[in-house]
Amino acid sequence: MLAKRIIPCLDIKNGTTVKGINFVNFRNAGDPVELGAQYSEQGADELVYLDITASHEGRKTFTELVRKVAANINIPFTVGGGINELQDVDRLLHAGADKVSINSAAIRNPKLIEEIAKNFGTQVCVVAIDANFENNEWICYLNGGRIPTEKRLFEWAKEAEELGAGEILFTSMTHDGVKTGYPNEALATLADTLHIPVIASGGAGTKEHFRDAFTLGKADAALAASVFHFGEIGIKDLKSYLLEEGINVRI
Repeated sequence: MLAKRIIPCLDIKNGTTVKGINFVNFRNAGDPVELGAQYSEQGADELVYLDITASHEGRKTFTELVRKVAANINIPFTVGGGINELQDVDRLLHAGADKVSINSAAIRNPKLIEEIAKNFGTQVCVVAIDANFENNEWICYLNGGRIPTEKRLFEWAKEAEELGAGEILFTSMTHDGVKTGYPNEALATLADTLHIPVIASGGAGTKEHFRDAFTLGKADAALAASVFHFGEIGIKDLKSYLLEEGINVRI
């Protein structure tokens, strides 16, 4: 069985790592390059860097930051934010990123998934989905959780897979930053529906929450931010705990 992955996520705003609650109320969490190097040393399996205002402000993800990160870590990392065309993907991969994450651009132009998969391989294309649970269904949002769409989580994830996505990164806006656990029921439905890895995001507050995402939610990877950034959970401690709970992780 493949090892489950632990992935710190660094949301970048104006060159600094920030963390919010339910996609608002951001506070500073430190230097993205230094944090990435620390997580790499501590045993994180991968990192995700998201330029959280890029789509909203119509900017490109900073290539320079990606170069610096690549020079300072020795684990794979994914970059997202403001990726709208193949040229963006090419630029970021050349700067040292291993994968790209597309969200708003994929909803607006689903063909982009197909193009990335065809030109760079499915393993490079992570489709991120921000969804909020309202009126008993999961509604997908654009532009960092600002604009609701007609798309629904499970159907859109399946469509993304069929177009060539290599992984689905599902962030629950409902659970984001509130530290009450991941949306395990929705995660399990995704895992049962799809044939590609599912990354859980939104809700981590305790080590047990990670365990539950892997057991109840059947996730392949668990992504978290504030519990790592503010030293609430150490990656080594977390992995030791998960091993004791019978979950296969890389130490």
